Amino acid sequence: MKIKQVEELVGITKKNIRFYEEQGLLEVKRAENGYREYGLDDVKRLQEIRLLRKLSVPIEEMRQMFGGAKSLRCCLEYQVEEMERQKNNLVQIRNFCEQLLDADISLETLNAAQCLEQMEQLEKEGTNFMDVRKTDVHKKKIMGAVLGGGIMVVLMAVLIGIMIWGCMVDPVPAGVLLFMIGIPAIVIIGVIAALIGRVREIEGGEEDEASKY
Repeated sequence: MKIKQVEELVGITKKNIRFYEEQGLLEVKRAENGYREYGLDDVKRLQEIRLLRKLSVPIEEMRQMFGGAKSLRCCLEYQVEEMERQKNNLVQIRNFCEQLLDADISLETLNAAQCLEQMEQLEKEGTNFMDVRKTDVHKKKIMGAVLGGGIMVVLMAVLIGIMIWGCMVDPVPAGVLLFMIGIPAIVIIGVIAALIGRVREIEGGEEDEASKY
C-alpha cells in the first residue's frame, strides 16, 4: 500500500513516517519502480511506534528495543522511573511557586536575583526548570521564517505593482496582463503556504519531540 493509505490507517503524518524511517525504526521495502511499498508489518510497527510515543518512550529506547537490544518490559520500567523523576521535578517547581505565593510578593518587591540563586541551587540538586534558551531558539526560527517569507511576498507584490503600472502606461491585452500577474501571484501563494507549514513544523513536530531525548 501507499503512504497515503498508511497515514489514514495509523493516524501518523507522512512527514513523521519518513522521520521514523530515517531514525531506523522502520524499514520499508521498495517496489520494482523504486517507490516505497508498505505492508501490514509496517502498519503494525507504526502502530507500535505511535503507542510508545504516546507513552513518551524516547526514540533511542525504541531503536534499541526494535533492534533486540532491549525488551518492552525494560523500556516501560525505564519510562516509569522517568515519569517518577518528572513528577518529583514538578513537585519542586510547584513548591517554589507556593513559597512565592505565601510570601505575598508583588512584582515591585520581587527579588529576582535571589530567586534565581535558589533555582540554581535546586538545579544542582536535580530540579529542572524550563529551558529558556530552547524557547528563544523556537522564536528565532519562526521570526527567521516569517522574515524570509515576508520579503519574498513583498518583492512579488512590488513586481505585480510594476506590471500593472507598466500596462497602464503601455496597455497590453487583458489575457497577457493576467498571465504576467499570475506568475508572481502563484509564487506569493506558494510562499505563504510554505511559511504556514514551516511555522507549524517549528512549533511542534516529531523531530522536535525526539530532540528532548
